[in-house]
Amino acid sequence: MFVVDLNSDLGESYGAYTLGNDKEVLKYISSANIACGYHAGDHNVMFETVRLAQKYGVKIGAHPGFPDLAGFGRREMNLSPREIYNLVIYQIGALQAVTKASGTTLSHVKPHGALYNMTAKNREMADAITQAIVDLDSNLVLFGLAGSELVKAGSHKGLLVAEEVFADRTYQTDGTLTSRTEKNAIIHDTGQAIQRAIRMINEGKVEAVNGTNIDIQADTICVHGDEPKAVEFVKELRKALEQGNITLRKSWRER
Repeated sequence: MFVVDLNSDLGESYGAYTLGNDKEVLKYISSANIACGYHAGDHNVMFETVRLAQKYGVKIGAHPGFPDLAGFGRREMNLSPREIYNLVIYQIGALQAVTKASGTTLSHVKPHGALYNMTAKNREMADAITQAIVDLDSNLVLFGLAGSELVKAGSHKGLLVAEEVFADRTYQTDGTLTSRTEKNAIIHDTGQAIQRAIRMINEGKVEAVNGTNIDIQADTICVHGDEPKAVEFVKELRKALEQGNITLRKSWRER
């Protein structure tokens, strides 16, 4: 029997603007990555998303990104390792305060958008993020792209690492995600995306854009909460996992 985590990036509304359907998505996932105010989210949204995660028994993670509300954190920024360390500390600390005030705890950390993608290849940036986590709470689990420099940096620092895969994204031959600027970056067919997710779990393989099969480790699967069909997709994926005798992970300390 395979065990996997199912996560989603949530809490990405801001002020008067609502993004996604967090309440419904939370019914089907096991981990939530909550925006910490830099790329999306604010103090009110953070408290409400934490409350909903508690209600549905979902593990709570910090989702720090670049300070880029206008670009939703998907634009690269040229920051020093110290600046990256500082902004990660700041954002995790904000959500830690919210969880403490809400009577719960933080489970994991997953960088967002451009910060996530850049640290998949840049070890210096990856080291800055992992050091921030170690200095705050070394019990936090680090989510990173499977096989990435971020995963390697986290393991080197002694953190418990969850290698993440994406059911609805295409992959390059080096294991990185296809840029969202490319037309083939997103898989819109729900059935195809689910089949890919099941294969990544059961076989540890995924087909790259050129048709070759690459090795991949699937500890946690990401579904995007801001996509139009997010609720439908995560519901169908959860059903497919259950039918495939794949259970959702309840705790990262239970290997």
